[in-house]
Amino acid sequence: MIIIANVLVGFVAFLHVSFLVLEMFLWDKSVGLRTFGHTREFARVSKTLAMNQGLYNGFLAAGLVWGLSLGLAGDSTKIFFLGCVVIAGIFGGITASQKILLFQALPAVLALAALFLT
Repeated sequence: MIIIANVLVGFVAFLHVSFLVLEMFLWDKSVGLRTFGHTREFARVSKTLAMNQGLYNGFLAAGLVWGLSLGLAGDSTKIFFLGCVVIAGIFGGITASQKILLFQALPAVLALAALFLT
C-alpha cells in the first residue's frame, strides 16, 4: 500500500508542477487561455497574480517531493503538504471553480487516504 500512496503523492506533486508551468509561463499563451477559459485581456492584467499563484503551487510540489525523498520518515511531511493541497483545493472550489475540487482536492484526498491506510 505504501507504493500506491507514494505514487499518488508523486502524482499530486506532478499536478502542482504542471499548475506552476501553466500559471507562471503559459497563463497568457493559447494553452493557458484554453485551460483557464479567460480572455487575452484578462490574462494580461492578471499575469502577475497568476505567476504568484504558480509559485505557491511549486512550493506545494516541492514539499511533497521532499516528503517522498525522506522515505517512511517523510510521512508527516507528506501529510502536511497534502493537507495544504486539500484546503487550497476546497477554497478554490468554493471561490473560483468547482473543477478545482476534482483536479486539486480529490487527488490529494486519495493520496492522504492511501497514506493513512499504510
